[in-house]
Amino acid sequence: MNIDMIEAAAERLKGHARRTPLLTSPFLDALAGRRVWVKPECLQHTGSFKFRGAWSALSAMAPDDRARGVVAYSSGNHGQGVAMAARIHGVPAVIVMPSDAPRMKIDNTRALGAEVVLYDRAGDDRDAIGAALSQKRGLTLIKPFDNPQVIAGQGTTGLEIAEQARDAGVTRAQVLVCCGGGGLASGIALALERHAPDMVARPVEPEGFDDVARSLRSGRIERNARTSASLCDAIITPQPGAITFPILQRLCGPGLAVSETDALRAMAQAFSRLKVVAEPGGAVALAAALYHGDQLEGEDVIVTISGGNVDAGVFCDALRAHAE
Repeated sequence: MNIDMIEAAAERLKGHARRTPLLTSPFLDALAGRRVWVKPECLQHTGSFKFRGAWSALSAMAPDDRARGVVAYSSGNHGQGVAMAARIHGVPAVIVMPSDAPRMKIDNTRALGAEVVLYDRAGDDRDAIGAALSQKRGLTLIKPFDNPQVIAGQGTTGLEIAEQARDAGVTRAQVLVCCGGGGLASGIALALERHAPDMVARPVEPEGFDDVARSLRSGRIERNARTSASLCDAIITPQPGAITFPILQRLCGPGLAVSETDALRAMAQAFSRLKVVAEPGGAVALAAALYHGDQLEGEDVIVTISGGNVDAGVFCDALRAHAE
């Protein structure tokens, strides 16, 4: 896994992925006590950065393998990305999703043409289900984060951040990244290492599901005690990936953890100040910038909003409870 793979993925993504902007708001700057630059990947195809990795993986496959179809497991965003990339390539996709995933994500994945197989997040093993489907049907398994081509696709977000920040006159900053298994954070970290070496990526997770932060502190992969019952479903994974963790360990700063309440507050701020819709898991990096500034350094902070696929009820609750 290296920068050359990320730059190759960027070439394959040209004309397919959206180049999302870098947004600012004086209101967010005042709240954070520093300049806040927001990379809204919620504006990406399928409403999250996951389309980048999905397209990278499918476009890198041998044509015969791709034609047989793909399978993926996902709480929703990776599944939608794979479903859309598979539809554009004209190949079948099977997506294994937890039965408690947001209804919007399940419905959208089906609407994109994928077959959805539901499982019990608390009692079933999604890895085993995905592996069994792959073997039985001859499908290629595309893991949500522990896949080099997926990481390469996610890393194209970091290439854009480095270029856009440089154009804005920012060369030194902490880059806060919403983090589940670490695909986005490790990809961005690799891109920054080459193209913005004075920037450092820092993973951000929900409280109670901070396996990456704990793993970085201990120096070994730590597992979450729970893998369900969080509003931040998009970034809840059992543990960091075997491929992603060494990259995170080498290149990232300390992890941060934010409460669900802070994530909901950040969703309201994103809507109010940027007119951007974020889902809870997609808002944790912004929450860290706005409400945990004592753990940050420097005059500038760059944050990802990694996804915006939120059910209407949750979004309305966030706005009602935290609108200012």
